[in-house]
Order: sequence, then C-alpha cells, then structure tokens
Amino acid sequence: MDRTRFSLGENDAPTTWYNLAADLPGAPLAPALNPKTHQPLTRAEMAHTMPEPLIEQELSAEREIEIPDAVRELYALWRPSPLFRARRLERALGTPARIYYKYEGGAPTGSHKPNTAIPQAYYNKLAGKTGLVTETGAGQWGSATALAASFFGMTAKVYMVKVSFEQKPYRRALMETYGARCTPSPSTETEVGRKILADDPDCPGSLGIATSEALEAFAQDPDLGYVLGSAANHVLLHQTVIGQEAIRQMELAEDYPDIVVGCSGGGSNLAGLSFPFLGERLRGGRDVRVIAVEPAACPTLTQGTIAYDYADTGRLGPLFRMHTLGHGFVPPAVHAGGLRAHGIGPLVSRCVEDGLMEARAVPQTECFEAGVRFARTEGIVPAPESTHAIRVAVDEALRCREEGTAKTILFGLSGHGHFDLAAYDRYFAGTLADDRPDEALLAAAADGIPLVGRG
Repeated sequence: MDRTRFSLGENDAPTTWYNLAADLPGAPLAPALNPKTHQPLTRAEMAHTMPEPLIEQELSAEREIEIPDAVRELYALWRPSPLFRARRLERALGTPARIYYKYEGGAPTGSHKPNTAIPQAYYNKLAGKTGLVTETGAGQWGSATALAASFFGMTAKVYMVKVSFEQKPYRRALMETYGARCTPSPSTETEVGRKILADDPDCPGSLGIATSEALEAFAQDPDLGYVLGSAANHVLLHQTVIGQEAIRQMELAEDYPDIVVGCSGGGSNLAGLSFPFLGERLRGGRDVRVIAVEPAACPTLTQGTIAYDYADTGRLGPLFRMHTLGHGFVPPAVHAGGLRAHGIGPLVSRCVEDGLMEARAVPQTECFEAGVRFARTEGIVPAPESTHAIRVAVDEALRCREEGTAKTILFGLSGHGHFDLAAYDRYFAGTLADDRPDEALLAAAADGIPLVGRG
C-alpha cells in the first residue's frame, strides 16, 4: 500500500514560530483599545496582563520568532505531530480527491492547546509568577494550562463554561490530575459571576463570561499570570508549529493542498495550520483556498459584525477589531464547546475580511455524521470541534467526485474525542439537536457591540 503516514524526526521540528502579520498586505492590523479610553493599548498597559516577551510577540511584525530551548524540549514529548493521508476515507467516499489530516491528538492532553500553554507558562514563570489563571470552553485549553503549570511547578485555576463542565466531567478530572482547580462558570466566586447568576440562575455560561471571571481573579492576585488559549496574536503565533510541520510533511508526500480546512472558534487551530500556507501564498508561492468552519449555533464569521468589541462579557479586557456576535451573546449548548466564542482572533478576522480565507457554518448533527464516518474509516474518534473540519473536508471531497476533479484537501484534526463520548451517545440516540441562535437574541447582542471603529 502507498504510504499513509508522514512523520518528521525530532530534529526536524520547527525552531521558530511564524508570524503572518509580517506578510499581510495593506494596513497593519488594527490595535487593541483600552476599554476605558478607547485609545490604543500602550505597552505599559499590556504589561499589566502579560510578560514582556509575549507583548513583543503580540505586537511583532517579524516573520520568524525563535522558540526557546526550554519550550522546544517540552514540545519534543509529542512534536512533530504526524500527518496522515486518509486513504480509507477516500475510498469510502469514492472521491478522486486526496485527503490529508494533521493530527494533534497525540499531545498529552489530547489536543493542540499545549502548543501555546507551554510557552505562556514558561514566560510567566520567568516573570516571577507562581500560578496561572484562565478560562476554558470544552476543557482542552484548561487541561493544557494545567499540564503546563505542572511542568513549571506552578498552580493553575481554571474557570470552565458551566455547560461544558457538566457535559465533560472527565476534562475536569484531567485538570485536577495535573493539579489544577476547576470551577464551573458563571460562579459565585467573582462579582461578574454573581451578577450573571442573579439575572439568570440557569445560565449555561459562555467563553466570554468565563474570561471575565478569570480576569477578575487575576486582578485580585499579583502572583497569578493570566493566560489565554485562543484569539490573541501571540497564541496564534505559537500554534504555527502545526502548519510549518505540515508544509514539510506535504513535501514528503510529494503533494500540496489546494484546500486547507480548519475548525473555527477563537481561531487557534485554524490559524496554526493555515497561516504558514497563507504566508507561502502571500510571498508568491502556490495558491491555496482556506476554509474556516464554525458551528451554525455560533456563526461568528458568517453572521457577525466587524467591529471593536470586548473579548469578555464583563467588559474587563481590551476591545479588539474582529468579527463578533456581541460580547453579551450566549451560544446554545452545543457539544463543540471550544467553538462557542462570540468573537474571533483579529488576525483570522482580517484574513476573512481581505478574502484570504472563507467561512462556512455547519449544523451539529452533520458534523457528528462526518465524525462517525471518519472514525469508522480512519480509526480516530475526533473531538466535536474537529468534526466541523471533517464535515467540510468530506463535502469538498464529494464535490470533487461530482466534478471529476482530483484536488488535494488538508484539514486539521485538532484533537481526539475520548472525553466526548457522551455526545456521540446522544448522536446515536437521536437526541442531539441542531441548535441555531435565536434571531432576537442575536439582534440584542449585536445592539450591545460598541460603535467605536465599527467596520
């Protein structure tokens, strides 16, 4: 049989992160704004929430940024991650397309999130912090933060979106195994949480609410470093080890993607895989079509407004120019908790705005159908987030069958679904709903978007 797995040696792992901002045409990325003055954040203001090296990375226009040796040593526990050709899936679909996937589920926590948790913990440790605090949606990021904190001898406090906390108890158990303390959000531990619970005692939570709680806890303890798992420039930067490896692995396969597909919430896995390919394109390389796939229940890119908005519900953090549904939007309780984000990374948003990337929203049951088909052909049970990328990769492969075209499709398999089997149970039982946001709630949330810099 032709080769299906394409692996790099440890010495072939990237030594730098790739910064797409260096190659983006047009005006520089719009700056983040101070939530009180609506003026661009200064470096001194940014220093309240992140160490100097992360500030430098957040603002950098350099194409390559060196990965510290201490970070690379920990990456080597699972990186480089493998790239596979999905030959069994191709045969099941009867498509002439060639389908590849970059698999991040071999990381200790089962997803791509440690790619940025480890450097963020490292820089906070150097800055003298003794603990980390963060928010998490489905729990992948919280698990990664807990792992990274344990590696550097730090404590970890995680506010987990309540609906995911209830849906995914083993994610909480994994965080606690690494030594973290995990609290369902909204909680009674913070002023933000108490206010939300007073207004809506049954609130399922959202990533924006959990972010506000984490920021409030951070502000009350100078020994804590705040870390975040998606959206920010430095977070997307750290994830580009995925795409850099994929480029070299596609060379081993003697192939190159016509289409790159990634699931889209805050944007970290999507950016990690696609940005290095977009960089090659922008520097005169081969054309590539990038598709960002989001839940129909949380259609940030497909129905959101381009505006300056808060990343958190409590409006404690900066304003970012991005596609947003409004910081007050609480998405339906879909199982892809990592994609339930009202806003997205400004760099991803800019790519969509400039036509470098297209967006597609897909319903939950269609994603699980594709995930089950993938599991039964390729053997890996994908995370609910990853099924969104699989859904569109399958759709594009079927389009190739209809058109008789042999395109190359690469998608990001951001993690495994071993902690999400309850969702698969619901799918098989026929009780998994195709939730869509209520139009009145969408309109109300959109009305709350600040008018500053509305795009």
